[in-house]
Amino acid sequence: MPHSFFHHSTLTRQATWPLLIAALVLTAAPRAARGQDVDPADAAAEQAPAQTEPPEPDRHPELTRLSPTEEVWIDQRRKRVVVGGRVALDKGLLEFFACPEGTKEHESVVAVKASARLVHAGLLAIGLEPGRPVSFDPEYTPASGPRIRVLLQWKDADGTPHQSDARRWIRDTRTGKPLETDWVFGGSAFWTDPTNGREYYQADGGDFICVSNFPTATLDLPIESSQSNEALLFEVFDERVPRRDTAVEMVLFEVKD
Repeated sequence: MPHSFFHHSTLTRQATWPLLIAALVLTAAPRAARGQDVDPADAAAEQAPAQTEPPEPDRHPELTRLSPTEEVWIDQRRKRVVVGGRVALDKGLLEFFACPEGTKEHESVVAVKASARLVHAGLLAIGLEPGRPVSFDPEYTPASGPRIRVLLQWKDADGTPHQSDARRWIRDTRTGKPLETDWVFGGSAFWTDPTNGREYYQADGGDFICVSNFPTATLDLPIESSQSNEALLFEVFDERVPRRDTAVEMVLFEVKD
């Protein structure tokens, strides 16, 4: 389904998200997977036009993919969102853990092959509701919302699979230890460009999963963490992160304990 499914004028109303997600999931799921009989003639009519190159096979045919062009899947049974990406930074200070490709890769460990809004949609689709982004006025109020754990999956050069808690890839510059705090689903916000009236989901600009506090973050840390270059609290745990451009998948799910 094309990315244009998310019409920008409807996204500003939070009440429309559940309807959009229901339509998205039903449209994305194959009819056979939804328990419907598929007539061969109808199936042929639904096939995409011939392509010069065959499409890559879906890595997760057992899950519901939310877009043919973005790597986001939902696992309704286990209540998880899977997001494809690659290692963007294997050394250096961080303001983000993950950003959409082509945005803030110079300060993010992972660049994802998806928009932040589509991952937000996936989290809604598995039943999560965002809380509130961080606020600094009149005083610091941390981001709030469902607590989200991020797992990483990848293969080394020999094809051996690996898995890690994403926090183990982030080092606290003060203690030298891994990040201990889970992220929360604050939900970012929408911004209207006064010059043309168009509305944008702010985290699509790069602020997808943050380790410095940003009111525009989809997922943020519920602890005070500076954006100042002179006071950044976190860096890449370089001994633990595979080489740059290694393909990875992130698995997002709620933790309650």
